[in-house]
Amino acid sequence: MGADAAMTARPSIGQYAHDLGSGRVTSRALVEDCLARIADPQGEGARTFIGTNPAAARAAADAADRARSLGFPASRYAGIPVSVKDLFDIAGETTRGGSLVLADAPPASADSTVVARLRAAGLVIIGRTNMTEFAYSGLGLNPHYGTPRNPYGREIGRIPGGSSSGATISVTDGMAVAGLGTDTGGSCRIPAALTGTVGFKPTASRVPRDGVLPLSTSLDSVGSIAPSVACCAVIDAIIAGEAARAPDPFPLAGLRLAVPQSLVLDDMDATVASAFTAAVSALSASGARVQDLPLRELLELPSINAKGGLVAAEAYAWHRRLLATRGAEYDPRVSVRIEKGAEQSAADYIQVRAARLDFMGRIQSRCAHLDALIMPTTPLVAPAIAELADDKNYARINLLMLRNPTLVNFLDGCAVSVPCHRRGEAPVGLMIAGPCGSDQRILAIARAIESALDPMRE
Repeated sequence: MGADAAMTARPSIGQYAHDLGSGRVTSRALVEDCLARIADPQGEGARTFIGTNPAAARAAADAADRARSLGFPASRYAGIPVSVKDLFDIAGETTRGGSLVLADAPPASADSTVVARLRAAGLVIIGRTNMTEFAYSGLGLNPHYGTPRNPYGREIGRIPGGSSSGATISVTDGMAVAGLGTDTGGSCRIPAALTGTVGFKPTASRVPRDGVLPLSTSLDSVGSIAPSVACCAVIDAIIAGEAARAPDPFPLAGLRLAVPQSLVLDDMDATVASAFTAAVSALSASGARVQDLPLRELLELPSINAKGGLVAAEAYAWHRRLLATRGAEYDPRVSVRIEKGAEQSAADYIQVRAARLDFMGRIQSRCAHLDALIMPTTPLVAPAIAELADDKNYARINLLMLRNPTLVNFLDGCAVSVPCHRRGEAPVGLMIAGPCGSDQRILAIARAIESALDPMRE
């Protein structure tokens, strides 16, 4: 299957809402189609979903159809099927975090707030998606439940990106219209970049995280993966408790964009470099004022996080008891990274937190005159799963994939990854990033950039 084959005819959330509202389709028909794709033995459903509840999904679809027929839909998006990453509590189901360690944990007594908000808007939960164990990798491999294959180069088996691996493949393969995910260091944006979808990481405080298994309480955020920026904006608004709409595209003419010249352009492969260069040229031709920005402060990040940073320390605090009793059941590539947190003292942790605040202040000052930063979401296209059999290669590629996206989490910012590759070529993502609280503006800018790049992708 080619790079965009799975996404060729994938309608947006807005198109589905229109079709549902006009009676051209029913929620039950959408859900049946998703369930059939999940169950298809020739497809990726068994590796994409850790669990489904077809009876509950059909009942929710039927309820949405009845409410709409009476003129009282919960929202214009009622009846649209969405997938939920296996980090979110769903009442009556066990939240495993993509691990065997929690497989025997008691089922959740209530929905997480974001799942409850999706239900309140009438969206249908189609199932729980696979992920990197406990969300601690940007590659998407899972030795316990399998690794869903990227639609690009599926015949050779390329990684989907992580940690929200199942979320992105549920969207590319039509098993859900959108996927709810988390993003601690790129876990929505990396899979989106590698599969040709759109991934949004909001300001962390924007969306409630109760009922969500944590990785790093300082950096975790709840985001989405979908076919378009508008789709992600709608899901974001719903889970943030706001009116379900997407902001209008921001005019590109005169938009002040900057490409950081330090760190984020290092080690790009030829495909990413070519696609990114072409995208920047297209934006300039559309009237955006794109400038190079040295931003040498970014070179400080490796030393700030040399001992594993906030993620390792906070993950270890949550996992240390489980590691002591059931450590052998973890994916060793995950547990070794979590255990790095044990090397940090309280003083180390406090020092990283202080360094983060100082770093955020200096970057915000340097970028105050800009509308957004743009950069490659990842420096590499999706490698074959077989290339990651070697632990050293796995570690090297994982760090490269995480490098650019995690910058935004460390800055407590928000960002969107949009496709910028030509149709039929390996998927490449362009990331649009802004400061804390600028979510609506960044989404509006991303919609404009997405539109400007679309002709280039034909």
